[in-house]
Amino acid sequence: MKQLLLVFIGGGFGSVLRYAIGKYLNSPETGIPYGTFAANILGSLLIGIILGLAAKNDALSQNQTLLLATGFCGGFTTFSTFAYENHMFLKSGDFTSFAIYTIASFVIGFLAVFLGLFLVK
Repeated sequence: MKQLLLVFIGGGFGSVLRYAIGKYLNSPETGIPYGTFAANILGSLLIGIILGLAAKNDALSQNQTLLLATGFCGGFTTFSTFAYENHMFLKSGDFTSFAIYTIASFVIGFLAVFLGLFLVK
């Protein structure tokens, strides 16, 4: 039960922070989801750091990892919003934004995870 509560609390904080970032960075004028992109990239970096610390000499406990990686990063990053925003690009015929957003999210997201892991080595 304690582990579920830790994931719940971390997820709540992550979701609220993602909402705030999206509210201030997503551009209603251009429709470009800078906030979602920033949250997903920052979350990728954070999960790399968190899981790297967890693997390195057991620097984080299982409960800390659940709170931070599963909870916070799980609530902070969002594949469903990413998928919906890409759907909107395709629906509007904006294939350039769709391609740039999708490729940049995957490539930079993976690089951010690798960077996070590298930083704690």
